[in-house]
Amino acid sequence: MKKSSRITILILALSLIVLYFMPLWNIALDAPQYPEGLGMQIWLSKITGDLNTINGLNHYIGMKTIEPDSIEELKLMPYIIGFIILFGIIVFIFNKKSLLLTWILFIIILGTVGMYDFWTWEYDYGHNLDPTAAIKVPGMNYQPPLIGSKQLLNFNAQSMPDAGGYIIFTVGVIAILVLIYEYKFNKTQNVKI
Repeated sequence: MKKSSRITILILALSLIVLYFMPLWNIALDAPQYPEGLGMQIWLSKITGDLNTINGLNHYIGMKTIEPDSIEELKLMPYIIGFIILFGIIVFIFNKKSLLLTWILFIIILGTVGMYDFWTWEYDYGHNLDPTAAIKVPGMNYQPPLIGSKQLLNFNAQSMPDAGGYIIFTVGVIAILVLIYEYKFNKTQNVKI
């Protein structure tokens, strides 16, 4: 790979360190009785925001309590991202297009599995309701949207990537562009520099 490609990959890998310091996802709830809105931010290893208020409201409609300490993904994600960072550094050191392709596949698989896992968590959270809940609306489920907004009774729920989510996406896109460049325009053999 060209030196510029290798340096770009190193910068991309190291930029993922910021994921430990900023949220990946944001869920916002707006309703007339909460004009300032409610929200929660999902980080690599925690959930912050108006979690107590959201849990209190959700109790009335039979939704499970969101308990960050019981969410296994929040325990695993710091290690998974650490592995992705380390693998990016390995791509830089060993200078192989095949390693770059493998690194990109890891990022794509991580993103795909992560989004599917989040969707299944939301599905369970919004569909498996306590039948003894104080408020029951026949046929209603409370699954928040994966991406976008959805009306849930008098709440408008919005679910979007936060800064960390955009960083992961950007890293993946730039890495793919580097790979395309290397395979299309840099026909030289892999050489260590």
